[in-house]
Amino acid sequence: MKNRIALVDYGAGNVRSVQKALEKVGAQVLPAPGPDAVAEADKVVLPGVGSFGDCMAGLRRAGLVEALYRAVEQGKPLLGICVGMQVLFEQGEEMGLHRGLGLLPGVVRRFPQHLTAAGLKIPHTGWNKIEPLKAHPLLDGLSANAWVYFNHAYCCQAQPSHTLAVTEYGGRFPSVVGLEEGTRWVCGIQFHPEKSQEVGLRILRNFVEFVRG
Repeated sequence: MKNRIALVDYGAGNVRSVQKALEKVGAQVLPAPGPDAVAEADKVVLPGVGSFGDCMAGLRRAGLVEALYRAVEQGKPLLGICVGMQVLFEQGEEMGLHRGLGLLPGVVRRFPQHLTAAGLKIPHTGWNKIEPLKAHPLLDGLSANAWVYFNHAYCCQAQPSHTLAVTEYGGRFPSVVGLEEGTRWVCGIQFHPEKSQEVGLRILRNFVEFVRG
């Protein structure tokens, strides 16, 4: 299986820790501060920290938006992590309205305020379970309730058909999403696999080894 992974670096992501995790599971990581490495790679990982709008602005400045579109249309699998998952959607509502990549239909909204009245903290930070809803190569080998590490105040309003796993936090929200349509393969995970120990490494290994490239 081809395993040259372009790791997108738009200037604000936790790139180094994701790179180390990918290398640990056997990937050849190509740092991608611009379009060239995306063009050379077999697959693409888009990590993210910070805000939706800042992420999109960074991608535009680096000329990476069109590179990501080309990669997806060429059939290269794309995995978004945390904010990198959120910008896969059409729009984000963090600190104003911001246009996303639009690779998946839906909007990214803040957790509802009533959660704080119920004693839940926003951002949602720490360990929680993911519940797979359907079989998928990215989730191969995971237990029914695998624990992973989250840190986010906004969640994706994904289509049910694109929701691969959910997490309970004052209600269920999509924590793993994916779309396979023709040659297009796009997935996102809301949690941080590089902080999620063996479960996170298993998901990254599945992406590197089993997802078509």
